[in-house]
Amino acid sequence: MAAKALIQMALDSLDFDATIALAEQVAPYVDILEIGTPCIKYNGLELVTALKAKFPNKLLLVDLKTMDAGGYESTPFYEAGADICTVLGVSDKATMGGVIGAANANNAEAQIDLISVKDKAACATDAAANGAQIIGVHTGLDAQAAGQTPFADLKLIADLNLGVRISVAGGINKDTIQSTVQAGATIVVVGAAIYGADSPADSAKELRALVDAA
Repeated sequence: MAAKALIQMALDSLDFDATIALAEQVAPYVDILEIGTPCIKYNGLELVTALKAKFPNKLLLVDLKTMDAGGYESTPFYEAGADICTVLGVSDKATMGGVIGAANANNAEAQIDLISVKDKAACATDAAANGAQIIGVHTGLDAQAAGQTPFADLKLIADLNLGVRISVAGGINKDTIQSTVQAGATIVVVGAAIYGADSPADSAKELRALVDAA
């Protein structure tokens, strides 16, 4: 039987205390706590260490979106407790390799983010061959605002059968989360569908049930 899909919660607030408070609400129902890119730029390593200390049994993803100096940039975050760091697929092979190497040195994982990559199949194939553990299918906020979704890209990557985990982000909610899992996602990233709800905890609980039933 395939392992159940993991739910990743995107923590996007710039406010340190609000981020911790939201994580406390949703932690019982999610598997990965993601420090979003604006959040990590604003709060830095201190938030990584705080979240890891408070939630030692949760995976912690730091969405660095590294573009250069892969090993140099990611190493402090892995050492602070990150289980996963992201590096952009549009970066040089050496940059991606630096993050992969830093992940391996810290018994952690590297995720290649396919946002803005033109040839996503080629990038994902090369990344998997070079040791990346996770491929991130990602439709960013600006692209979502223009009506784009990640589902065609998910099918493209899932059909490659690369033997790595596939993370999918881009407006996933209760109406699309099961079909996303069924289409091959092993990590589903949810942000606004949880933090924009009247009760983030109730929304996370509902999504957990939907994923487990998928």
